[in-house]
Amino acid sequence: MAEKKKGWKDLPIGGAITEAGNSKKYNTGDWRVQRPLFDAEKCSQCMLCVIFCPDASIDLEEGKVVGMNLEHCKGCGICAAECPKDAIEMKNEGELKAKERQKSKEKGKARVG
Repeated sequence: MAEKKKGWKDLPIGGAITEAGNSKKYNTGDWRVQRPLFDAEKCSQCMLCVIFCPDASIDLEEGKVVGMNLEHCKGCGICAAECPKDAIEMKNEGELKAKERQKSKEKGKARVG
């Protein structure tokens, strides 16, 4: 008989959670209410957002912050709260999606017409 896999509560301290809920294979950003908007011109590259982001959703290239991974960002706003230069601003996700849909419709009409 196969041994039953242990759940996270059964693992010893320091154990590995192989199917974590925040694993990279799970996209968790689709239920976000607030979306972080990154302004590269304001960013001083202090990396506080990287340190404090609980979901590791800050995108880095060559050791520099370049944006946010919106597939995993849950919109908690910790990055924006910790940023000393106000380079990250939290905006309402629903409003941003509505604007994006409107722009997409306008582009579609421009191509047809």
